[in-house]
This record gives sequence, C-alpha cells and structure tokens, in this order.
Amino acid sequence: MNHDFFPLADKLRPEQLADFEGQEHLTAGRKIIRALIQGKNLSSLIFWGPPGTGKTTLARILVRETAYPAAEFSATVSGIAEIKKLMGKSLSVRREKGKPLVLFVDEIHHFNRNVQDAFLPYVERGDIILLGTTTENPAYKINRALLSRLKILELLPLQEEHLRRILVRALSFITAHGGDPLRFTAAAERVVIGYSNGDSRRLLNLVEIIFQTADPGKPVDDVAVLDTIQNKVAGYDRTGDDRYQYISALHKSVRNSDVDAALFWLYRMLEGGEDPLYILRRLLRMTVEDIGLADPDALRICLNAKDAYESLGSPEGDLFLTEAVVYLAAAPKSNSLYVTDARMKQLAEKYRMLPVPLQIINPDNFIAANKGAGKDYIYAHDRPEKTSLLETLPAGLKERGFYEPNDMGFEKNIRERLAYWKKVKAEILKKLEKKDRP
Repeated sequence: MNHDFFPLADKLRPEQLADFEGQEHLTAGRKIIRALIQGKNLSSLIFWGPPGTGKTTLARILVRETAYPAAEFSATVSGIAEIKKLMGKSLSVRREKGKPLVLFVDEIHHFNRNVQDAFLPYVERGDIILLGTTTENPAYKINRALLSRLKILELLPLQEEHLRRILVRALSFITAHGGDPLRFTAAAERVVIGYSNGDSRRLLNLVEIIFQTADPGKPVDDVAVLDTIQNKVAGYDRTGDDRYQYISALHKSVRNSDVDAALFWLYRMLEGGEDPLYILRRLLRMTVEDIGLADPDALRICLNAKDAYESLGSPEGDLFLTEAVVYLAAAPKSNSLYVTDARMKQLAEKYRMLPVPLQIINPDNFIAANKGAGKDYIYAHDRPEKTSLLETLPAGLKERGFYEPNDMGFEKNIRERLAYWKKVKAEILKKLEKKDRP
C-alpha cells in the first residue's frame, strides 16, 4: 500500500520555528534559538539529545530562518574527503554571500577524533559555522579542542502535550491527503503516547503501522495498539531508539532502588544484543550520580566488573553486570555529588575573576614574593588540631556549604567528619578570641 503521506516523520517535519514542538528551554522568547533567528546571526552548535526530539529539524530551521548558505551531510554516509573539498571553498562562499558557510553534519559522533580535527582550522577562522547533531554525550564523542569552540544545546524527550499535538497533526494530515480517517480511543491514544517515550519519530512510525493494519471506519482501541506494538515493532534497536529508552529505564530503576526492575531492563538490553561495555560505562556514571559517597564501594564494584568482563567477554562475563546492577540498586542512595557538580559550575562561572588568595600562593619567584605570596600561610600539620583558620577561599566569595552530604550510608560518616572540622575551627577561634581579650 503506497501513500504519498508516508513517511510521516519526513512529511510532517516542521519548516519554521512556529510549528516546532517542544524544547521550550531553547526556543521560547529570549532563549538561544529564538535569539539567533531574530538576530540573523549563527554560531557553531552541537544539538545533543535522544532520537526524535528535533535535533535535525531545529538545525535546519535555524539555517533556513537566518538565510545562511549551507551544505548538509550525514556522518554515516558522507566521507571526510567530500566535506574537506567543500570546506576548501568556504572562503569564496563567504566572499560571495557575505556570510560564512554553515556545514550541517548529522550524527557527527560517527566521525572519529582524527576526522573531527579537520573542522578545527575552519571553525577557528570563522570560514564555516559547524552545526552537528548527536545522540551521544559530546563530552565523550567530540574532540575537546573542537568542543571548546562549540556551544552544546541539549534537547530533552518530548512531553505528553507535545506528542499529543503531533499525533493530532498526523491524523489530520493523513485524512487531508486522502487516507481513511484514523480515530483512536482515549485509551489507545495514551498507549501510543506512552510507547513513544518522548520520541516523535517513534510515535509517527507507530501511527503508520496502525494505519496499514487498522480496520477502516472502526476506532482503534488500546488492545489493537498493544497488539501492533507486540507483533510489528517489537525487538531492540541498539543503534539509538531503544538504547536510550532502555538505559534510561535501567538508570531510573537503580536510582529507585528497585532490584527487580533494574535486572529486568538489564537483561532486556543484553538479550537484545546491546554491547555490555556500553552498559558498564553507564553503570559507572550511576555510581557517582545516584550513589556517590553514600557507598564508595559502588565504584569499585563497577570498575572490577568492567575489568572482569573485558577478561572473559560474553556470555561468561555477563554475570559481572548482574552483580554490579544488583549492588547498585541495593546500595544507599545520594545525589549530593551530582547537586554539588551543578552548583560548582555556576559558582565557578560567577566568580571566575576572583584571584587565588596571596597567603596560599607559593612564593617561588621574586614577583610573587614581592606581592606577599605565602605571607601568613599556616601549615596545618604544624598545628595539634591538624587544621587552622587560614582562609583558602577568595575574599569575595560569600557562599559556603557547597557539598551537603545526606544521612545515607557512608555519607553519614562524611557529614560527621565535616561537623568535626567545623567544631575544631570554632574552638580555635574561641581560643583566639579569649586570648585577645584584655
């Protein structure tokens, strides 16, 4: 059955920002995407997020609405020689058009680091503006030197309201282009949206399959949708779609201390053919994001599991993943380090101009010594308390208590240790104040 309204994901792709669904943190008033379009001014960007969230669409809209000369490539099919040839012509394009050439590379993470280096000189000189999309964390997949010249825009899974509007638009589009009307019951609509899991492409692909199997004239109920999901689109796609959703389910199950659910999603991935080393890398992230210092052994268990798996391989080594997942799910939980990371990034940016206090700068050259470096420094080990009132933060930084451990597991010990040092310093201060009294 051929229909000119398929594939829906391509036919319904928005061409202007007004029709784009979701990502309001990037597209709303005064946010970066809208600001770039209104200013008709582009900079090099990486669009990072799960499949079906609008990365490619948003990049194309940016190019179209800012009227930059552009060339589009896919890292899965385009060769670097082809791209280098075009980049070599970028200077003449800039002279002719008055704007630099936008080079849009879809799935840029498929280029290895050596290939990515080829972009560097052109981006640095401003001969090209690089727009890339990726489902993989740019911190791991994009060269650091290149990454420092790009701004990362993170796209999030679409919310239910966005998916519902996309579904309504798809059904109207089918009818408007000669297809039999497709009506969903409320229960069926909930199943379709839930199955999509924030991925518009997944939703539209499912609608296509339902259209081809539905009984014309009869409403599609939830039983029919579930039957379609089971029989037509079952399986595991380790290239992106299912990978993101399953690893997210595993992560959230571990975070929620649900051993059964964590094991279930682990084995759905393993039996689907997922790379165990990919899972192990994500487990390492979970140890610091959701457990942290509440149980420092969590990191050791996962590192040992990774080493052991690399020694044995599958299927013998799969059991080490089981051990790691059970341990993480059962471990005491804390996101204190995760919260601290976000807070410290903000503070580091806020106080980036504050200098290091002179008293903790080494007077290892005459210029530093003449400025008073090292003066009044107190060596903590010379004190019976093994600490002092030496100020080691910049004078202009007023905030304190950056890391706040909770009462779970070993973090309770850390909380007690921090309280101990705070008490010792207070006692030192009290002694000094008493000594200074007349």
